[in-house]
Amino acid sequence: MREQVEAVLAKVRPTLKADGGDIELIDVKDGVVQVNLTGACQGCPMSEMTIKHGVEKALKEALPEIKSVVQANKHAAGGC
Repeated sequence: MREQVEAVLAKVRPTLKADGGDIELIDVKDGVVQVNLTGACQGCPMSEMTIKHGVEKALKEALPEIKSVVQANKHAAGGC
């Protein structure tokens, strides 16, 4: 499952990189994907929207067994 999630993340990564950010897969367990946003995306006020409406949507469309995507570094400093 981890490899499948990484493949989907590779497709959304260029969009994040265009804004100066990136995404890192931390864990996949029981249908929940845990990620870290890095670079300009880390701590950005729009990061939750990026996770839910970008990353989670893409993952659920490609892998219906995915229930949700959560941000591991939600309270980290930095960002845009």
